[in-house]
Amino acid sequence: FGPAESPLYGVHQPPEGKAADAGLVLCYPFGQEYMRAHRAYRQLALLLTKIGFHVLRFDYRGTGDSSGDLGDVSADDWVVDVGHAVQELRDVANIQRVGVVGLRLGALIAAQACRARDDIDRMILWDPVLSGGEYDAELLAEIAAEHPTPHGPQSGNGEDARGNLCYNGFVLSSAFRASMKKFDLRSAIPQAVPRVLLAVSHETQDFAELRSAWNQRPGFRYLHAPAPHDWNFVDNFGGILLPQAVIRAMVSWVESTERP
Repeated sequence: FGPAESPLYGVHQPPEGKAADAGLVLCYPFGQEYMRAHRAYRQLALLLTKIGFHVLRFDYRGTGDSSGDLGDVSADDWVVDVGHAVQELRDVANIQRVGVVGLRLGALIAAQACRARDDIDRMILWDPVLSGGEYDAELLAEIAAEHPTPHGPQSGNGEDARGNLCYNGFVLSSAFRASMKKFDLRSAIPQAVPRVLLAVSHETQDFAELRSAWNQRPGFRYLHAPAPHDWNFVDNFGGILLPQAVIRAMVSWVESTERP
């Protein structure tokens, strides 16, 4: 779906039983977090269909099965892709009310997309990255904390002379990094979205700051559901791959906000 010159790949999951005449677009995080969140997103989508929602999972340009190369796209392109996905779900499901869910960098991208629109039904930010600049710094700090092995650099992670950043086998181009650094949740409150959930699996000072900044906003709710949260580390039991507590909490919020 989307433009002929840069088609996007998506999976539409229709509701089971009585439909709520509403849908949600799921916005993935970046890199290894995208891969490790895949199972959790499938579970989230399944549970949302059971309460009557249409769901669309999709790949941004340059990722997954969508067209393009990651090195040729920017964060602004991903914001545009969210808009295409919202319209596609409206068209394919024949519904008007569509919301978005975003995890980590996907939450920042989703919020930026919602900021420029007045037709989003609800928004869920799951353990969001608060700003592109802070996310960039986080990746650089993770790389700096790596320990060399006797065989040389541990993973090939790092920043090259052109400003491209390689982390865990994925490359963020200098252009993507520059566009991403313009995004900040603290200053991107989407006023037109009637219902917003900040769902966190762990409490941090950053989340507390965001909660404080958004707390007076009508329709805002903060929800803490303890669950594994380091998507770059998979424990022996794979708990991060299916954090049931936060998934079920988000579904419960969606269901409760749909009731009359």
